[in-house]
Amino acid sequence: MKLGEIMSLITATEVATRIQPRIRSQEPCGFSIDSRSIRPGELFFAIRGERNDGHDFVGQAIERGALAVVVERDFHARGIDESMLIRANDTLQALQALASAVLRSWQGFEIAVTGSSGKTTTKELIAAVLSRTARVIKSLGNLNNAYGLPLSVLKMESDGAHASDFDFGVFEMGMNHKGEIAELTRIAPPDLGVVTNVAAAHLEFFESVDAIAEAKSEMAAGIKPGGCAVLNADDERVARMRSRSLRNDLEYRTFGLEEEADVTARGVVSEGMRGSRFTLSTPQGEAAARLPLPGRHNLLNALAAAAVADFYGTPLADIAAALGTAALPKMRGQLVRLANGVTVIDDSYNSNPKALAEMVETLCATDCKRRIVIAGEMLELGASGPELHRRAGRGVSMDKVDLLIGVRGLAREIVNGAREIGFPENRAVFCESVNDAADLLIRELRPGDWALVKGSRGVRMEIVVDRIKQELGE
Repeated sequence: MKLGEIMSLITATEVATRIQPRIRSQEPCGFSIDSRSIRPGELFFAIRGERNDGHDFVGQAIERGALAVVVERDFHARGIDESMLIRANDTLQALQALASAVLRSWQGFEIAVTGSSGKTTTKELIAAVLSRTARVIKSLGNLNNAYGLPLSVLKMESDGAHASDFDFGVFEMGMNHKGEIAELTRIAPPDLGVVTNVAAAHLEFFESVDAIAEAKSEMAAGIKPGGCAVLNADDERVARMRSRSLRNDLEYRTFGLEEEADVTARGVVSEGMRGSRFTLSTPQGEAAARLPLPGRHNLLNALAAAAVADFYGTPLADIAAALGTAALPKMRGQLVRLANGVTVIDDSYNSNPKALAEMVETLCATDCKRRIVIAGEMLELGASGPELHRRAGRGVSMDKVDLLIGVRGLAREIVNGAREIGFPENRAVFCESVNDAADLLIRELRPGDWALVKGSRGVRMEIVVDRIKQELGE
């Protein structure tokens, strides 16, 4: 897509621009909102964010080789070449409008994934399965908000690629307020929407988990007419979205392990942290399958991916083969083997009470010398936060977990909850900081131990993992 075409899509008719004709005929190699990481030839959008205003970094973006810069029309270009500027009424809306325009002219299928946990893993699994027989583009990392989603979509028009090069786009849609999923589906209306689960996450911004479910159900409302909703049959709140969506034009597919579902796993044999073996059952039939990802929650993520692929006609054998080679995204359950014989489960990217309980259960099913849980504070839980942390601590098995370490803030209540069920003080310990927790672990870890590291993004529990790797060696 050439810059001149982009300008016609994102600028208001009354806004003049002086971009030179030679630049108008060029194609940006990409799109950026961060002047620190912009590449030469990319189009920079100066976004007014909560913490920073991209207009303060226009000069830096130009110095680093931006092809042009999208600014708001009241921007004063002090010392900046006006011929580098594209003026729009609102730069964020311009970014979103460009992504929407790309999708409107595209002939492929968009798949959107939301849920309280498992979004990124499910997105990766869907992309991996569909890639067996089709051309797929996916969100990078967890770019899933009002800024990240359009940037993910615009990867379809980056580095010499064009939307016509892809059959499917698989994108995450995240939220922490009501109305956000509705806004994201307005920007990028999906042909198929997946809801993985609903749990106590972002309760700081909602009255209840039911209110979170209502916000997540905006996914079903935003699917294109005649599209498909893929829902978790094992999650009562998600399953109810089918009857509450009032969408008779949608096709519905379900996945699950406990409740009756279109796609399920039969005869599951757990292999601990090595994953599980099972019979994959879909409307196409059944096939022997293996998933090299640990835990029931990852098996559900895999079933969601299988349901999507089955809907689009991917052969059953290809679905099973793709699941057998699946890999976890960074900091989402990855195994780190240390030189002294210790194994760390790096699940440090994020946390909520349900996700923590699932990973602790996975650790407890692992045959090892000692099991250690390092649980960081879980953020955005609102007034329910202290009790939810205590409940998480009470849910840790004293018989199977040898050492529990709570890290920062309300994680003290995880420790208190564990002590309520009998954990002695030397087996349930609180650390004020991630570095204190790392120091304690380095002293405590012994050959044969397995340690789970998990916590909310803002706690930065990956520091614990990095410190351990530096001190003990991989």
